[in-house]
Amino acid sequence: MKTILLLLVFTSTQLLAQKQATVTFEKDFDTAQAFIHLPDFKNINVRDMAISPTNDEIFFTLDAPKNAFRTILTSKLINGKWSDFTIASFSGKYHDIEPAFSPDGKQLFFASKRPTNGETSPKKDYDLWFLTKENGKWQNPTRLPETINTDKNEYYPSIASNGTIYFTAEREDAKGKEDIYKSELKNGSYQTPMSLGTGVNTKTYEYNAYISPDETFIIFGSYGRKGSLGRGDLYISFRKNRTWAKAVSLGNLVNSDQIDYCPFVTFDKKYFFFTSEKNTIQQTYKNMSMKKLKEVMNGEGNGTSKIYYIPFDKIVKTLKLE
Repeated sequence: MKTILLLLVFTSTQLLAQKQATVTFEKDFDTAQAFIHLPDFKNINVRDMAISPTNDEIFFTLDAPKNAFRTILTSKLINGKWSDFTIASFSGKYHDIEPAFSPDGKQLFFASKRPTNGETSPKKDYDLWFLTKENGKWQNPTRLPETINTDKNEYYPSIASNGTIYFTAEREDAKGKEDIYKSELKNGSYQTPMSLGTGVNTKTYEYNAYISPDETFIIFGSYGRKGSLGRGDLYISFRKNRTWAKAVSLGNLVNSDQIDYCPFVTFDKKYFFFTSEKNTIQQTYKNMSMKKLKEVMNGEGNGTSKIYYIPFDKIVKTLKLE
């Protein structure tokens, strides 16, 4: 009887361990690995993320099939262990995506369809918002001014140390379908957004730009460029003499034949994160079994978007710069 009880306890412990959502930081590896593991949401899209400058707080977006609902989850590092994932205090009611910390860690930016101007119905387009950390809590969601937000979508905020905000938008002065814009913060006010130069923006789609805090490089997604590997690849451009140099692909360490997007570099520049819909499911199989079918359908390469990461220096070493 004692043996049976011990076996039951062991089995229960193993089942709990298997269901536990995890955050993994490996020290050194050469190929991109899945970062956030959500056993309870295996076939749900995980589409973007941000880690605090002190590497002790994570926010990321959980995305229902066909974008039916999007919400931001969070976890904190407490006594060396990441807490269970929970819905962020400011999220869970409306469509919220794409969290981004300011380099000083005092503000958190995100995109949202939440209502504005006292309305009760959510907006049809995404606007950019921010929160301020007060007494250890994120409070007072505030919509950015009309200088930045319009009646069209504004996406993917990324903040430089001087307060300049970079984001994706579709505007009349765009060079393509969607461009990367920046708005400088001067005397507490955001200036008229400017589309970045042709080293970054083209006649096609540019999206999801990560800006380094010192604005020396920018990583972004683009669709339809010559030599693209798939439905959208990630590129990097370096700023030289105040001009963005011609962007180069991050290569097949990152890019796949599916869409790759939502880039992020930790503030200590140790890790590079991105989202991908990598799909390794084959068209034919021999001797398919239920066990094998579950592995295929629930595996990392099942076509749902997942967050991957790789040491940032591995990426830099592979770049073919002109």
